[in-house]
Amino acid sequence: MAAKKSTKSESPEKKIFTDSSFPVKRIYQKSPKKRPVEDAGKYPFTRGIHPEMFRERFWTMRQYSGFGDAKLTNERFKFMLEKGQTGLSMAFDLPTQIGYDSDSPQAEGEVGKVGVSITSIKDMITAFDGIPLGKVSSSMTINSTASTLLAYYIAVGESQGFKSHELRGTTQNDILKEYIARNTYIYPPQPSMRLIGDMIGYCAEKVPSWYPVSISGYHMREAGCTATQEVAFTLANAIAYIQTCLDKGLKIDDFAPRLSFFFCCTIEFFEEVAKFRVARKVYAKILKEMFHAKNPRSLQLKFHTQTSGESLTAQQPDNNIIRVAIQTMAAVAGGTQSLHTNSRDEALALPTQESAKIALRTQQIVAHESGITKTADPLAGSYYLEELCDQIEDGVWKYLKKIQKMGGSVKAIEKGFFQSEIRANAYRLKKEIDDGERIIVGMNKYSEEEKQPELLRVGGDVEIQQKKALKKLRESRDKNKWEKALSAMKSAADTDENLMPYIIIAAKAFATTGEISNTFREVFGEYRPKEVF
Repeated sequence: MAAKKSTKSESPEKKIFTDSSFPVKRIYQKSPKKRPVEDAGKYPFTRGIHPEMFRERFWTMRQYSGFGDAKLTNERFKFMLEKGQTGLSMAFDLPTQIGYDSDSPQAEGEVGKVGVSITSIKDMITAFDGIPLGKVSSSMTINSTASTLLAYYIAVGESQGFKSHELRGTTQNDILKEYIARNTYIYPPQPSMRLIGDMIGYCAEKVPSWYPVSISGYHMREAGCTATQEVAFTLANAIAYIQTCLDKGLKIDDFAPRLSFFFCCTIEFFEEVAKFRVARKVYAKILKEMFHAKNPRSLQLKFHTQTSGESLTAQQPDNNIIRVAIQTMAAVAGGTQSLHTNSRDEALALPTQESAKIALRTQQIVAHESGITKTADPLAGSYYLEELCDQIEDGVWKYLKKIQKMGGSVKAIEKGFFQSEIRANAYRLKKEIDDGERIIVGMNKYSEEEKQPELLRVGGDVEIQQKKALKKLRESRDKNKWEKALSAMKSAADTDENLMPYIIIAAKAFATTGEISNTFREVFGEYRPKEVF
Protein backbone atom coordinates (compact mmCIF):
# COMPACT_ATOMS: atom_id res chain seq x y z
CA MET A 1 0.00 0.00 0.00
CA ALA A 2 1.19 3.49 -0.78
CA ALA A 3 1.90 5.63 2.23
CA LYS A 4 -0.70 8.28 2.94
CA LYS A 5 0.36 11.85 2.30
CA SER A 6 0.37 13.98 5.40
CA THR A 7 -2.43 16.49 5.49
CA LYS A 8 -0.59 18.59 8.04
CA SER A 9 1.76 21.28 6.77
CA GLU A 10 5.25 21.18 8.22
CA SER A 11 5.55 23.42 11.28
CA PRO A 12 7.55 26.62 10.65
CA GLU A 13 11.10 26.72 11.93
CA LYS A 14 11.30 28.12 15.44
CA LYS A 15 12.72 31.64 15.52
CA ILE A 16 15.83 31.78 17.68
CA PHE A 17 18.30 34.67 17.89
CA THR A 18 21.77 35.35 19.30
CA ASP A 19 22.31 37.99 21.97
CA SER A 20 22.93 40.48 19.16
CA SER A 21 19.65 39.53 17.44
CA PHE A 22 21.19 37.51 14.60
CA PRO A 23 18.72 34.80 13.53
CA VAL A 24 20.02 31.29 14.19
CA LYS A 25 19.19 28.53 11.71
CA ARG A 26 18.25 25.00 12.72
CA ILE A 27 21.36 23.68 10.98
CA TYR A 28 24.20 25.24 9.00
CA GLN A 29 25.23 23.72 5.70
CA LYS A 30 28.47 24.41 3.89
CA SER A 31 28.60 28.05 2.91
CA PRO A 32 28.44 28.83 -0.82
CA LYS A 33 30.80 31.73 -0.14
CA LYS A 34 34.39 30.98 -1.11
CA ARG A 35 36.64 31.83 1.81
CA PRO A 36 40.32 32.69 1.49
CA VAL A 37 42.86 30.34 3.03
CA GLU A 38 44.21 32.16 6.08
CA ASP A 39 46.91 31.31 8.58
CA ALA A 40 47.48 32.39 12.17
CA GLY A 41 50.24 34.96 12.43
CA LYS A 42 49.59 36.38 8.95
CA TYR A 43 47.50 39.26 7.61
CA PRO A 44 44.61 39.87 8.23
CA PHE A 45 45.17 37.89 11.46
CA THR A 46 41.62 36.52 11.61
CA ARG A 47 42.99 33.27 13.00
CA GLY A 48 45.31 34.85 15.57
CA ILE A 49 48.30 37.18 15.70
CA HIS A 50 50.90 34.48 16.42
CA PRO A 51 51.58 31.41 14.23
CA GLU A 52 51.61 29.00 17.17
CA MET A 53 49.17 30.88 19.44
CA PHE A 54 48.85 29.03 22.79
CA ARG A 55 50.87 26.01 21.64
CA GLU A 56 53.93 28.15 22.29
CA ARG A 57 52.87 30.28 25.27
CA PHE A 58 49.63 30.80 27.20
CA TRP A 59 47.95 34.17 27.45
CA THR A 60 48.84 36.38 30.43
CA MET A 61 46.67 35.48 33.41
CA ARG A 62 46.09 38.93 34.83
CA GLN A 63 43.57 39.03 37.69
CA TYR A 64 42.12 42.46 38.46
CA SER A 65 43.06 43.38 42.04
CA GLY A 66 43.02 46.42 44.24
CA PHE A 67 41.02 47.52 47.26
CA GLY A 68 41.42 49.49 50.46
CA ASP A 69 44.86 50.98 50.84
CA ALA A 70 48.18 50.23 49.15
CA LYS A 71 49.27 47.76 51.84
CA LEU A 72 46.13 45.58 51.44
CA THR A 73 46.53 45.64 47.67
CA ASN A 74 50.20 44.67 47.92
CA GLU A 75 49.19 41.65 50.00
CA ARG A 76 46.59 40.58 47.39
CA PHE A 77 49.12 41.04 44.55
CA LYS A 78 51.61 38.79 46.31
CA PHE A 79 48.94 36.18 47.11
CA MET A 80 47.83 35.97 43.48
CA LEU A 81 51.41 35.81 42.15
CA GLU A 82 52.09 32.99 44.61
CA LYS A 83 49.05 31.11 43.22
CA GLY A 84 50.37 31.30 39.66
CA GLN A 85 49.07 34.59 38.27
CA THR A 86 51.41 35.76 35.49
CA GLY A 87 50.67 39.50 35.39
CA LEU A 88 49.28 42.22 37.66
CA SER A 89 46.13 44.26 37.10
CA MET A 90 45.41 47.23 39.33
CA ALA A 91 41.95 48.58 40.22
CA PHE A 92 41.66 52.10 41.63
CA ASP A 93 39.03 53.64 43.85
CA LEU A 94 36.66 56.27 42.49
CA PRO A 95 38.46 59.33 43.95
CA THR A 96 41.74 58.23 42.32
CA GLN A 97 39.93 57.65 39.01
CA ILE A 98 38.47 61.16 38.89
CA GLY A 99 41.35 63.08 40.42
CA TYR A 100 40.40 63.72 44.03
CA ASP A 101 42.53 63.15 47.11
CA SER A 102 41.27 61.05 50.00
CA ASP A 103 40.66 64.14 52.13
CA SER A 104 38.57 65.89 49.48
CA PRO A 105 34.85 66.34 50.34
CA GLN A 106 34.04 64.69 46.98
CA ALA A 107 35.88 61.53 48.12
CA GLU A 108 33.91 61.00 51.31
CA GLY A 109 32.64 57.44 51.67
CA GLU A 110 34.40 56.21 48.51
CA VAL A 111 38.01 55.83 49.61
CA GLY A 112 39.31 52.33 48.89
CA LYS A 113 35.83 50.97 48.13
CA VAL A 114 35.93 49.87 44.47
CA GLY A 115 39.71 49.78 44.17
CA VAL A 116 42.89 50.92 45.86
CA SER A 117 43.37 54.51 47.01
CA ILE A 118 46.51 56.01 45.43
CA THR A 119 47.01 59.62 46.47
CA SER A 120 50.73 60.02 45.83
CA ILE A 121 53.92 58.26 44.79
CA LYS A 122 54.21 57.00 48.38
CA ASP A 123 51.09 54.85 47.97
CA MET A 124 52.46 53.47 44.70
CA ILE A 125 55.74 52.55 46.40
CA THR A 126 53.81 50.62 49.06
CA ALA A 127 51.53 48.88 46.52
CA PHE A 128 54.54 47.42 44.70
CA ASP A 129 56.80 46.84 47.70
CA GLY A 130 58.77 43.63 47.13
CA ILE A 131 57.53 43.32 43.54
CA PRO A 132 60.30 44.14 41.03
CA LEU A 133 58.65 46.25 38.33
CA GLY A 134 61.28 45.41 35.75
CA LYS A 135 60.35 41.73 35.99
CA VAL A 136 56.54 41.83 36.03
CA SER A 137 53.93 43.18 33.63
CA SER A 138 51.34 45.47 35.21
CA SER A 139 48.02 46.74 33.89
CA MET A 140 46.36 49.81 35.37
CA THR A 141 42.65 50.38 34.80
CA ILE A 142 42.79 54.16 34.92
CA ASN A 143 41.68 56.79 32.42
CA SER A 144 41.30 60.48 33.33
CA THR A 145 44.32 60.32 35.67
CA ALA A 146 46.26 57.76 33.64
CA SER A 147 49.16 60.15 33.00
CA THR A 148 49.56 60.72 36.76
CA LEU A 149 49.45 57.02 37.66
CA LEU A 150 51.92 56.14 34.90
CA ALA A 151 54.21 58.89 36.23
CA TYR A 152 54.06 57.28 39.69
CA TYR A 153 54.79 53.86 38.19
CA ILE A 154 57.80 55.11 36.23
CA ALA A 155 59.15 56.87 39.33
CA VAL A 156 58.68 53.76 41.50
CA GLY A 157 60.44 51.66 38.87
CA GLU A 158 63.38 54.06 38.96
CA SER A 159 63.46 53.92 42.77
CA GLN A 160 63.77 50.12 42.46
CA GLY A 161 66.67 50.50 40.02
CA PHE A 162 64.78 49.92 36.75
CA LYS A 163 64.97 52.36 33.86
CA SER A 164 61.75 53.27 32.07
CA HIS A 165 62.60 51.20 28.99
CA GLU A 166 62.61 48.08 31.21
CA LEU A 167 59.01 48.54 32.36
CA ARG A 168 56.23 46.44 30.81
CA GLY A 169 52.51 46.89 31.12
CA THR A 170 49.43 48.83 30.09
CA THR A 171 47.43 51.88 31.08
CA GLN A 172 43.80 51.73 29.97
CA ASN A 173 43.77 55.48 29.25
CA ASP A 174 40.72 55.32 26.96
CA ILE A 175 38.80 58.52 27.65
CA LEU A 176 36.37 58.30 24.73
CA LYS A 177 34.53 55.30 26.18
CA GLU A 178 34.24 57.26 29.44
CA TYR A 179 32.13 59.88 27.68
CA ILE A 180 30.11 57.08 26.08
CA ALA A 181 29.49 54.60 28.88
CA ARG A 182 31.46 54.88 32.10
CA ASN A 183 31.60 58.59 33.07
CA THR A 184 34.87 58.82 35.04
CA TYR A 185 36.02 61.76 32.93
CA ILE A 186 37.44 65.05 34.23
CA TYR A 187 38.37 67.31 31.32
CA PRO A 188 36.62 68.03 28.00
CA PRO A 189 37.41 65.74 25.04
CA GLN A 190 40.08 67.87 23.33
CA PRO A 191 42.49 68.32 26.29
CA SER A 192 41.83 64.71 27.29
CA MET A 193 42.85 63.56 23.81
CA ARG A 194 45.91 65.81 24.08
CA LEU A 195 46.99 64.04 27.30
CA ILE A 196 46.55 60.64 25.66
CA GLY A 197 48.55 61.72 22.62
CA ASP A 198 51.30 62.99 24.94
CA MET A 199 51.40 59.64 26.76
CA ILE A 200 51.56 57.66 23.52
CA GLY A 201 54.35 59.86 22.17
CA TYR A 202 56.31 59.76 25.42
CA CYS A 203 56.03 55.98 25.77
CA ALA A 204 57.05 55.40 22.15
CA GLU A 205 60.35 57.09 22.96
CA LYS A 206 60.98 56.49 26.67
CA VAL A 207 58.87 53.46 27.71
CA PRO A 208 58.86 51.38 24.52
CA SER A 209 57.60 48.15 26.12
CA TRP A 210 54.55 49.87 27.61
CA TYR A 211 51.06 49.94 26.06
CA PRO A 212 50.01 53.56 26.78
CA VAL A 213 46.38 52.98 25.79
CA SER A 214 44.04 50.00 25.92
CA ILE A 215 41.11 50.95 23.70
CA SER A 216 38.13 49.49 25.45
CA GLY A 217 34.91 47.96 24.24
CA TYR A 218 34.38 46.28 27.61
CA HIS A 219 32.49 49.05 29.35
CA MET A 220 30.33 49.78 26.33
CA ARG A 221 29.40 46.09 26.13
CA GLU A 222 28.58 45.99 29.83
CA ALA A 223 26.37 49.07 29.32
CA GLY A 224 24.36 47.24 26.65
CA CYS A 225 26.26 47.03 23.33
CA THR A 226 25.76 44.16 20.93
CA ALA A 227 28.86 42.27 19.82
CA THR A 228 28.82 44.20 16.53
CA GLN A 229 28.52 47.56 18.29
CA GLU A 230 31.33 46.69 20.70
CA VAL A 231 33.76 46.05 17.84
CA ALA A 232 32.57 48.98 15.71
CA PHE A 233 32.57 51.59 18.47
CA THR A 234 35.94 50.41 19.83
CA LEU A 235 37.59 50.57 16.40
CA ALA A 236 36.01 53.97 15.70
CA ASN A 237 37.64 55.22 18.91
CA ALA A 238 40.93 53.64 17.84
CA ILE A 239 40.79 55.61 14.58
CA ALA A 240 40.34 58.82 16.62
CA TYR A 241 43.37 58.06 18.84
CA ILE A 242 45.53 57.17 15.84
CA GLN A 243 44.58 60.39 14.08
CA THR A 244 45.40 62.38 17.23
CA CYS A 245 48.91 60.90 17.25
CA LEU A 246 49.41 61.52 13.53
CA ASP A 247 48.31 65.13 14.00
CA LYS A 248 51.04 65.48 16.66
CA GLY A 249 53.61 64.47 14.04
CA LEU A 250 54.10 60.85 15.09
CA LYS A 251 54.59 58.22 12.40
CA ILE A 252 52.14 55.33 12.34
CA ASP A 253 54.71 52.53 12.66
CA ASP A 254 56.42 54.30 15.56
CA PHE A 255 53.44 53.95 17.88
CA ALA A 256 50.85 51.56 16.40
CA PRO A 257 52.65 48.38 17.57
CA ARG A 258 52.05 49.55 21.17
CA LEU A 259 48.32 50.18 20.86
CA SER A 260 46.23 47.59 22.67
CA PHE A 261 42.57 46.74 23.15
CA PHE A 262 40.24 45.54 25.88
CA PHE A 263 37.10 43.51 25.15
CA CYS A 264 34.31 41.94 27.15
CA CYS A 265 33.47 38.26 26.85
CA THR A 266 29.85 37.40 27.52
CA ILE A 267 28.25 33.96 27.63
CA GLU A 268 26.97 33.77 24.01
CA PHE A 269 29.87 31.46 23.19
CA PHE A 270 30.02 31.31 19.38
CA GLU A 271 29.11 34.95 18.89
CA GLU A 272 31.95 36.01 21.20
CA VAL A 273 34.52 33.86 19.38
CA ALA A 274 33.32 35.32 16.08
CA LYS A 275 33.56 38.84 17.49
CA PHE A 276 37.23 38.46 18.40
CA ARG A 277 38.11 37.04 14.98
CA VAL A 278 36.30 39.90 13.20
CA ALA A 279 37.92 42.57 15.39
CA ARG A 280 41.40 41.37 14.36
CA LYS A 281 40.49 41.24 10.67
CA VAL A 282 38.81 44.66 10.46
CA TYR A 283 41.54 46.38 12.50
CA ALA A 284 44.28 44.95 10.28
CA LYS A 285 42.49 46.29 7.19
CA ILE A 286 42.03 49.74 8.77
CA LEU A 287 45.72 50.02 9.66
CA LYS A 288 46.83 48.81 6.26
CA GLU A 289 44.35 50.53 3.96
CA MET A 290 43.45 53.72 5.86
CA PHE A 291 46.71 54.49 7.68
CA HIS A 292 49.17 52.69 5.35
CA ALA A 293 51.09 50.98 8.17
CA LYS A 294 53.99 48.89 6.89
CA ASN A 295 55.19 47.13 10.03
CA PRO A 296 53.26 43.81 10.42
CA ARG A 297 53.17 44.40 14.19
CA SER A 298 51.23 47.63 13.58
CA LEU A 299 48.47 45.59 11.96
CA GLN A 300 48.04 43.19 14.87
CA LEU A 301 45.13 43.78 17.23
CA LYS A 302 46.46 42.78 20.64
CA PHE A 303 43.76 42.55 23.29
CA HIS A 304 43.02 41.86 26.92
CA THR A 305 39.71 40.23 27.80
CA GLN A 306 37.63 40.34 30.94
CA THR A 307 34.70 38.04 31.48
CA SER A 308 31.37 39.83 31.81
CA GLY A 309 30.63 41.26 35.22
CA GLU A 310 27.16 42.29 34.07
CA SER A 311 26.30 38.65 33.34
CA LEU A 312 26.92 37.61 36.95
CA THR A 313 24.06 37.34 39.43
CA ALA A 314 23.77 38.16 43.12
CA GLN A 315 21.42 35.18 43.36
CA GLN A 316 23.13 31.80 43.71
CA PRO A 317 26.63 33.27 43.24
CA ASP A 318 28.26 29.85 42.83
CA ASN A 319 26.50 29.66 39.45
CA ASN A 320 28.82 32.44 38.36
CA ILE A 321 31.76 30.02 38.43
CA ILE A 322 30.14 28.13 35.54
CA ARG A 323 29.32 31.33 33.66
CA VAL A 324 32.92 32.51 33.96
CA ALA A 325 34.26 29.12 32.83
CA ILE A 326 32.20 29.28 29.61
CA GLN A 327 33.31 32.87 28.98
CA THR A 328 36.92 31.88 29.61
CA MET A 329 36.68 29.16 26.96
CA ALA A 330 35.24 31.67 24.47
CA ALA A 331 38.00 34.21 25.13
CA VAL A 332 40.70 31.59 24.67
CA ALA A 333 39.09 30.10 21.56
CA GLY A 334 38.90 33.68 20.26
CA GLY A 335 42.65 34.18 20.74
CA THR A 336 43.01 36.67 23.60
CA GLN A 337 46.50 37.81 24.69
CA SER A 338 45.56 38.48 28.30
CA LEU A 339 42.62 37.50 30.49
CA HIS A 340 40.91 38.43 33.73
CA THR A 341 38.28 36.02 35.02
CA ASN A 342 35.64 37.51 37.29
CA SER A 343 35.03 36.03 40.72
CA ARG A 344 31.79 34.39 41.81
CA ASP A 345 30.92 37.10 44.37
CA GLU A 346 31.50 40.20 42.23
CA ALA A 347 27.78 40.90 41.83
CA LEU A 348 27.74 41.38 45.62
CA ALA A 349 31.09 42.88 46.63
CA LEU A 350 34.79 42.98 45.89
CA PRO A 351 36.12 39.40 45.56
CA THR A 352 37.27 37.54 48.62
CA GLN A 353 40.71 35.97 48.45
CA GLU A 354 39.21 32.49 48.03
CA SER A 355 36.91 33.64 45.20
CA ALA A 356 39.81 35.31 43.41
CA LYS A 357 41.79 32.06 43.64
CA ILE A 358 38.91 30.04 42.10
CA ALA A 359 38.72 32.56 39.24
CA LEU A 360 42.44 32.14 38.58
CA ARG A 361 42.17 28.35 38.78
CA THR A 362 39.47 28.55 36.08
CA GLN A 363 42.02 29.99 33.67
CA GLN A 364 44.65 27.46 34.66
CA ILE A 365 42.30 24.51 34.12
CA VAL A 366 41.29 25.80 30.68
CA ALA A 367 44.96 26.30 29.81
CA HIS A 368 46.27 22.95 30.99
CA GLU A 369 43.33 20.56 30.82
CA SER A 370 40.74 21.58 28.20
CA GLY A 371 42.78 20.83 25.08
CA ILE A 372 41.64 23.96 23.23
CA THR A 373 45.13 25.42 23.43
CA LYS A 374 46.62 22.60 21.34
CA THR A 375 45.80 24.23 17.99
CA ALA A 376 45.47 27.80 16.77
CA ASP A 377 41.91 29.00 16.09
CA PRO A 378 40.26 25.66 16.98
CA LEU A 379 36.74 26.63 15.85
CA ALA A 380 37.69 27.83 12.36
CA GLY A 381 35.64 26.15 9.67
CA SER A 382 32.48 25.85 11.77
CA TYR A 383 29.67 26.78 9.37
CA TYR A 384 27.82 28.54 12.17
CA LEU A 385 30.87 30.47 13.39
CA GLU A 386 31.91 31.58 9.92
CA GLU A 387 28.41 32.91 9.15
CA LEU A 388 28.38 34.81 12.43
CA CYS A 389 31.75 36.31 11.45
CA ASP A 390 30.27 37.49 8.15
CA GLN A 391 27.26 39.05 9.85
CA ILE A 392 29.32 40.83 12.51
CA GLU A 393 31.86 42.08 9.98
CA ASP A 394 29.16 43.50 7.69
CA GLY A 395 27.60 45.29 10.65
CA VAL A 396 30.95 46.68 11.84
CA TRP A 397 31.78 48.22 8.47
CA LYS A 398 28.29 49.79 8.25
CA TYR A 399 28.73 51.41 11.67
CA LEU A 400 32.25 52.63 10.86
CA LYS A 401 31.05 54.30 7.66
CA LYS A 402 28.17 55.94 9.51
CA ILE A 403 30.46 57.25 12.27
CA GLN A 404 32.95 58.53 9.68
CA LYS A 405 30.15 60.49 7.97
CA MET A 406 29.35 62.10 11.34
CA GLY A 407 32.94 63.33 11.55
CA GLY A 408 34.42 60.56 13.71
CA SER A 409 34.04 59.33 17.27
CA VAL A 410 34.27 62.67 19.09
CA LYS A 411 31.51 64.18 16.94
CA ALA A 412 29.39 61.02 17.29
CA ILE A 413 29.80 61.16 21.08
CA GLU A 414 28.84 64.84 21.15
CA LYS A 415 25.70 64.01 19.16
CA GLY A 416 24.86 61.19 21.57
CA PHE A 417 24.94 58.57 18.82
CA PHE A 418 26.89 55.88 20.66
CA GLN A 419 24.93 56.50 23.85
CA SER A 420 21.51 56.18 22.18
CA GLU A 421 22.49 53.00 20.30
CA ILE A 422 23.72 51.37 23.51
CA ARG A 423 20.68 52.52 25.47
CA ALA A 424 18.27 51.03 22.94
CA ASN A 425 19.91 47.61 23.05
CA ALA A 426 20.23 47.66 26.85
CA TYR A 427 16.49 48.29 27.06
CA ARG A 428 15.80 45.36 24.75
CA LEU A 429 17.93 42.99 26.83
CA LYS A 430 16.37 44.13 30.11
CA LYS A 431 12.84 43.76 28.73
CA GLU A 432 13.58 40.21 27.54
CA ILE A 433 14.75 39.29 31.05
CA ASP A 434 11.77 40.96 32.71
CA ASP A 435 9.35 39.21 30.33
CA GLY A 436 11.02 35.83 30.89
CA GLU A 437 12.05 35.52 27.25
CA ARG A 438 15.72 35.46 28.30
CA ILE A 439 16.37 32.94 31.07
CA ILE A 440 18.91 33.83 33.75
CA VAL A 441 19.33 30.73 35.92
CA GLY A 442 18.78 31.41 39.59
CA MET A 443 17.29 34.85 38.92
CA ASN A 444 14.13 34.56 36.79
CA LYS A 445 14.07 30.74 36.72
CA TYR A 446 15.17 28.01 39.17
CA SER A 447 15.30 30.55 41.99
CA GLU A 448 15.48 29.47 45.63
CA GLU A 449 16.07 30.85 49.08
CA GLU A 450 19.74 30.99 49.95
CA LYS A 451 22.18 32.00 52.61
CA GLN A 452 24.25 35.14 52.05
CA PRO A 453 27.91 34.18 51.41
CA GLU A 454 30.81 35.70 53.31
CA LEU A 455 31.78 38.96 51.60
CA LEU A 456 34.80 41.25 51.59
CA ARG A 457 34.05 44.59 53.28
CA VAL A 458 36.26 47.68 53.17
CA GLY A 459 35.76 49.66 56.36
CA GLY A 460 35.89 53.41 56.97
CA ASP A 461 39.25 53.08 58.71
CA VAL A 462 40.98 53.10 55.30
CA GLU A 463 39.69 56.62 54.66
CA ILE A 464 40.82 57.82 58.09
CA GLN A 465 44.32 56.36 57.58
CA GLN A 466 44.63 57.86 54.10
CA LYS A 467 43.69 61.32 55.40
CA LYS A 468 46.33 61.08 58.13
CA ALA A 469 48.98 59.94 55.64
CA LEU A 470 48.12 62.85 53.31
CA LYS A 471 48.44 65.36 56.14
CA LYS A 472 51.85 63.96 57.03
CA LEU A 473 52.97 64.01 53.38
CA ARG A 474 52.02 67.66 52.92
CA GLU A 475 53.86 68.65 56.09
CA SER A 476 57.07 66.77 55.25
CA ARG A 477 57.61 67.44 51.52
CA ASP A 478 59.83 70.17 50.09
CA LYS A 479 57.24 72.90 49.46
CA ASN A 480 59.46 74.95 47.12
CA LYS A 481 60.20 71.93 44.96
CA TRP A 482 56.51 70.97 44.96
CA GLU A 483 55.28 74.46 44.02
CA LYS A 484 57.89 74.81 41.28
CA ALA A 485 56.91 71.44 39.76
CA LEU A 486 53.19 72.23 39.67
CA SER A 487 53.80 75.74 38.33
CA ALA A 488 55.97 74.42 35.48
CA MET A 489 53.34 71.77 34.69
CA LYS A 490 50.58 74.39 34.58
CA SER A 491 52.62 76.63 32.25
CA ALA A 492 53.35 73.69 29.93
CA ALA A 493 49.64 72.87 29.77
CA ASP A 494 49.10 76.23 28.05
CA THR A 495 51.58 75.25 25.32
CA ASP A 496 51.90 72.34 22.87
CA GLU A 497 54.70 70.71 24.88
CA ASN A 498 54.47 67.05 25.87
CA LEU A 499 53.16 67.08 29.44
CA MET A 500 54.49 63.70 30.60
CA PRO A 501 57.97 64.92 31.68
CA TYR A 502 56.32 67.66 33.79
CA ILE A 503 53.88 65.21 35.40
CA ILE A 504 56.75 62.86 36.30
CA ILE A 505 58.67 65.73 37.94
CA ALA A 506 55.53 66.70 39.91
CA ALA A 507 55.05 63.08 41.01
CA LYS A 508 58.63 62.89 42.26
CA ALA A 509 58.08 66.17 44.15
CA PHE A 510 55.26 64.39 46.03
CA ALA A 511 52.43 66.26 44.35
CA THR A 512 49.22 64.36 45.01
CA THR A 513 46.76 62.90 42.52
CA GLY A 514 44.23 65.60 43.38
CA GLU A 515 46.76 68.43 43.15
CA ILE A 516 47.94 67.35 39.70
CA SER A 517 44.34 66.96 38.50
CA ASN A 518 43.28 70.31 39.96
CA THR A 519 46.18 72.04 38.22
CA PHE A 520 44.91 70.72 34.89
CA ARG A 521 41.33 71.59 35.86
CA GLU A 522 42.44 75.22 36.11
CA VAL A 523 43.76 75.14 32.54
CA PHE A 524 41.44 72.69 30.78
CA GLY A 525 38.20 73.09 32.73
CA GLU A 526 35.80 70.23 33.52
CA TYR A 527 33.52 68.36 31.14
CA ARG A 528 29.77 68.69 31.58
CA PRO A 529 27.83 66.47 29.16
CA LYS A 530 24.79 67.71 27.30
CA GLU A 531 21.54 65.98 28.12
CA VAL A 532 20.82 63.40 25.41
CA PHE A 533 17.34 61.90 25.16
